[in-house]
Amino acid sequence: MTARSVSEPSQTAAVRWWLLSVAALIAIMVLVGGATRLTESGLSIVEWKPVTGTLPPLTEAQWTEAFEGYKKIPQYRELNAGMTLHEFKTIFWWEWSHRLLGRVIGIAYLLPFLYFLWRGAVGGELRKRLWLIFGLGALQGAVGWWMVASGLSQKVEVSQYRLAVHLILALLIYSAIVWTLRRLADRPPNPAPPRLKITALLLLALTFLQLYFGALVAGLRAGKAYNTWPEIDGAFIPSAGRLFFEQPWWRNLFDNTLTVQFEHRMTAYAVLALAILHAIDVVRSRVGGEAIAGAWWLVAAITLQATLGILTLLNQVPIDLALSHQAVAIVVLTLAVLQVERLLPRRHKVGRPKLAMPVGQPG
Repeated sequence: MTARSVSEPSQTAAVRWWLLSVAALIAIMVLVGGATRLTESGLSIVEWKPVTGTLPPLTEAQWTEAFEGYKKIPQYRELNAGMTLHEFKTIFWWEWSHRLLGRVIGIAYLLPFLYFLWRGAVGGELRKRLWLIFGLGALQGAVGWWMVASGLSQKVEVSQYRLAVHLILALLIYSAIVWTLRRLADRPPNPAPPRLKITALLLLALTFLQLYFGALVAGLRAGKAYNTWPEIDGAFIPSAGRLFFEQPWWRNLFDNTLTVQFEHRMTAYAVLALAILHAIDVVRSRVGGEAIAGAWWLVAAITLQATLGILTLLNQVPIDLALSHQAVAIVVLTLAVLQVERLLPRRHKVGRPKLAMPVGQPG
């Protein structure tokens, strides 16, 4: 056995651990972002300084300057007038932590990636995919500031449209990393009927749609209204006049608090129903124990997620339940991605790590 053949598995393991660590950091980042939103902290830093903003205020004068900047925006004047410097520091630390974690993720991704490229540890297709993920991560930083900027001049909060884009892009990056991790693992072919692949893909698409609606709910604070279940606004299905009173009609899908919460509820029912049908079909199709287990784990996670959603609504969005709801949403998305990956065929292997000595080193 050559040194190269011994080293290749270790290189593969190193790439997997790296991607797993980045995925975990992104999941934490999403939860910190959720806490930032729930504590109304996202507008506490009114400047975007990618490099110098890494350091928080270190002196009383710097804290006062940061606070004075916050006092100039509508959120302070209309919602937090009279806030003390101590209270400002609380919301500042949430937003600063969120931004710092974004920088940490960028470094944790880029530096090992460059090292693996230098070592020749990623092949052609994998290299392209990882560069794409890096590009999406860079875009996410710009989208984050684009979101914050929407609440600095005329509104007391960020745009729910931009908030939803920010969240979905983060989860898209997370899903791409999870998918890549699975594609690095060897597994036997799993021939599945086309309908199972279609329902798994549809489940993943509906999960993303539900996450998007959830972001709109958060952006509009819609969870603090209509805090009854299963009825909403006095009925299981509210009147059309209440759901579509804004013009043009499609604006209700994004701006009407009642409509946004209603579509979030209905999509949850659809996701759960489809997940159960998919699991039953997987069992009947006998496509393998891993796919069967994955399908039922997905049903269990969606059921837990729906239960947490209902409790969060009934209790008017306490931060502990809201963050638990968001954490299980990440679990649901992970399981949905894994189910699609295990049912779809692999056209060819993702580029495997290969030990290549850097230029100038003895081989």
